[in-house]
Amino acid sequence: MRRLLLCAAALGAGLSMPAFAAEALSTRLVSCGEESCLLVSGTRTDADAQVAINGRAVAVEGARKWRVRVPVNTLRQWSAPSARTIMVSIDGVPDEADLPIGMLMGIEHLAMLTITAK
Repeated sequence: MRRLLLCAAALGAGLSMPAFAAEALSTRLVSCGEESCLLVSGTRTDADAQVAINGRAVAVEGARKWRVRVPVNTLRQWSAPSARTIMVSIDGVPDEADLPIGMLMGIEHLAMLTITAK
């Protein structure tokens, strides 16, 4: 019985870790001057850990809870056409972050966009 409980606890812990990791990174479009930027934010255990987006080191604001603004035009150069995610590495450990829907798609690929007021 004890062995069964230990196995169940280990399985439960293993299943919950990917969900926790996915919540660590977030992205959203923001205004930065006259252009639009992607605001990428996350957490890191070491305040000195290097952060890279799509393989390029970026200077972040904050320590363990960090954020960085990347101009959309720069992100287009760093990403594959019509990319839906970016690769964010913290101290060499890669993780994927979802981009806002349709962000890097050409306008001809967007069939419809509905915006509603909250």
